[in-house]
Amino acid sequence: MNQRLNDVQDAPIIIEPKAPATAAVIWLHGLGADGYDFAGIVEQLNLPAQHGIRFVFPHAPVQAVTINGGAKMRSWYDIASTDFLKEVDAAGIEASSAQIDTLIHQQINQGILASRIVLAGFSQGGLVALHTGLHFKPTLAGVLALSTYYPMDRLVDAFTKGVTAPPTDVLSTDVPITMMHGTLDNVIGLRIAQQSCAALAAKGWKVDWHEYPMAHQVCAAQINDMAKWFSRTLTLNQAWS
Repeated sequence: MNQRLNDVQDAPIIIEPKAPATAAVIWLHGLGADGYDFAGIVEQLNLPAQHGIRFVFPHAPVQAVTINGGAKMRSWYDIASTDFLKEVDAAGIEASSAQIDTLIHQQINQGILASRIVLAGFSQGGLVALHTGLHFKPTLAGVLALSTYYPMDRLVDAFTKGVTAPPTDVLSTDVPITMMHGTLDNVIGLRIAQQSCAALAAKGWKVDWHEYPMAHQVCAAQINDMAKWFSRTLTLNQAWS
């Protein structure tokens, strides 16, 4: 189990829409980055001027990461090896999931319906977005998982053995999931992501899968597809080319 090194989290970056907020996207960065990493993508999405989406970009805690020689950096959970589907910091994932759960409730308390809240995340952030979205009740609008994976069997095993507290609600397969991955990803290999997608589908989730000829990154074609996905998922009015 890893130990969190900073008890007080930095406030997330929040980008308010021009119109009153009627939806929210909580977007999680990857290992070693911070909330600013994806904040600039909002303008690139070219959403309708009155889209009404509040974008929230939280920062992961600063903690030691084993695979990086114990160096301290922003990380949603510890990584012990590149065997991502077997070496799993279940307790760290659950702790970060609780942090995001709090952010979701903050949006709900501000008048945003759960059905109008999306979780998005890249790499580590994508795993935490998936884990949070699969357990949250009531059902969220969707989960956008970018260049990531999900060790379902290991996390379920951790709950069974009492490594982490069991989820307060029964898992629901209602939340829509979209996974996007690069065929040239040399950090989280395509096969690992495909195995995760298959595991989720086998458990009853509907997973929409997309591949792009890119490495561990985001590309222009993908950004265009994400814009369309936000439009469909949050029912924005926009004619897309």
